[in-house]
Amino acid sequence: MPSYKLTYFNIRGYAEPIRIIFAAAGVPYEDVRIELKDWPTEVKQICPFGQIPILEVDGRIIAQSKVISRFLCKEHGMLGKDSWEEVHVDMIVEQIYDLGNALRPLFMEQDPQKKEEISKKIQDETVPKYLGYLEDILKKNGGGEGYFVGDSLTWADITMANALDWLNGFFPAAFDNFPVLFSLIQRVRGLPRIAEWLANRPQTPY
Repeated sequence: MPSYKLTYFNIRGYAEPIRIIFAAAGVPYEDVRIELKDWPTEVKQICPFGQIPILEVDGRIIAQSKVISRFLCKEHGMLGKDSWEEVHVDMIVEQIYDLGNALRPLFMEQDPQKKEEISKKIQDETVPKYLGYLEDILKKNGGGEGYFVGDSLTWADITMANALDWLNGFFPAAFDNFPVLFSLIQRVRGLPRIAEWLANRPQTPY
């Protein structure tokens, strides 16, 4: 088995889906965490794009968080059983990341009144729109009782399960009207290896 070394900040952030993938696969890896105050360190010199996370595989470096996630899922059977399933997994992951990107105006705005207005619009319009699309796709696969794609866990399910952390942090009622989607998240987070990771991972604010 290859030797894996993941380097990122001591937060969940962009690396947490990768850590959950490792947990789901039952694959050991070195989880290197850098404190935000210590960046940049000498690690930056080996980063292809001057940023982290990076994954070292037997000393060879991969950058970009989604690329790393996709690579690991491909290697460990969580990217779908054929090219048709793979493209649907990719499609769903991109939709979830689009939702994350749609929250950016909330982080960027400094004026309290404008920030409140943006938050309300995202909560009332943006989040329901994106989650509605995702729940509809889930329901089309066996009524939503299993997984997003096919009959086994994929990158799409893991990405959605990880989204609970950051989405609920801003909008605690986000999933109230999407019970099928929320049930998927609970199933994935309840899988033994993933549940063990979530229970024992380092506690960080985000």
